[in-house]
Amino acid sequence: MMKICFITTVPITLKTFVLETAKYLHDNEDVDITFICDEDEDFAQSLPEYIHYIPIKMKRGVNASGILAILKMYLLFRKEKFDLVQYATPNASLYASISSILAHSPRRLYCQWGIRYVGMSGFSRGIFRLIEKIVCILSTDIRAVSKKNLEFALNEKLYIKEKVKVIGEGGTIGVDLSLYDLSKKEAYREEIRKQYKINDEFVFGFVGRLSRDKGANEILTAFKNIVNNSRAKLFIIGDMEIDKNVSLDLLTWAKKSENVIFTGRKSQKELVKFYAAFDCYVHPTYREGFGMVLQEAAAMECPIITTNIPGASEVMENGESCLLAEARDEKSLYKVMEQVMRDKYLCNQLGLNARKRTETYFDRPIMLDNQCKDYKLLMKK
Repeated sequence: MMKICFITTVPITLKTFVLETAKYLHDNEDVDITFICDEDEDFAQSLPEYIHYIPIKMKRGVNASGILAILKMYLLFRKEKFDLVQYATPNASLYASISSILAHSPRRLYCQWGIRYVGMSGFSRGIFRLIEKIVCILSTDIRAVSKKNLEFALNEKLYIKEKVKVIGEGGTIGVDLSLYDLSKKEAYREEIRKQYKINDEFVFGFVGRLSRDKGANEILTAFKNIVNNSRAKLFIIGDMEIDKNVSLDLLTWAKKSENVIFTGRKSQKELVKFYAAFDCYVHPTYREGFGMVLQEAAAMECPIITTNIPGASEVMENGESCLLAEARDEKSLYKVMEQVMRDKYLCNQLGLNARKRTETYFDRPIMLDNQCKDYKLLMKK
């Protein structure tokens, strides 16, 4: 029996990106599975009985609690003798990579689902680049989330190419297409538009926290210019934790505008309906691992606009299944938002092609099978 330990800083990451992998491994291979993350009783109760859950306190940010986390992991790894220790997210990866090499764990797998320092500058960028490099050096194997993220990391000399690979076309666990039933798309669309009293306006959608790095300033500026000349609506879906770097003037305008609709956080089931109601999903991010939300929108045949950066630009194909704008550039974003509004044929084709690409590369069974094969190869090294 192969023993694998999966570690992330907070439970939501394990739930979103790892749990389905663990279930697939349990159903298809002889594997003993352990999860480690910050303590969360509700998460513990939700797990299948065959997954061992070991809470270890890990706070986000730089703090002294990391020393205790490293010690606890080290003692655990020495005791359990895992065949493979897999880690992702910044703090968990630093603690686990140090602990596992000290405990002589034979395979130490770093899932590089994003590179945190990309959006930073100055001293902070230097510190977080150093942390990233330490994790990479201590790991025996690395799985980059996309080809361009891999190329960026190689150019940054974070690791040697012999350590790393991208599984399939990139990403993590893909999407469960059974949740995105196209036969219900029109009904969902009508339901949401009726609920929010939308008639023939063109509807843009944004899902996520309004932060500078997610392109909040750019999408609000571009949309403000659009509604000066066109009938359009913008849904903003997510927690109202506003980044201090988001323009207060823009935010004040958006909250007062009858064309901007703030919905708050929505469940995955509810989001499917909103994707159906959008005429275009806009994702103007500065940095991205791969973009699960892009795969979700595409699964509902929703046309996509994202930015020309590693990760985000690789989920779909520019001009075929998405349109790309330049990051940090509201004029570029405005131009492509106008383009997709004015060209109904293009808009329709983008949506159709996005769904086809998702079916081909990002359907969850395909992604999970690719991962399972990779684990087998890792254990043969």
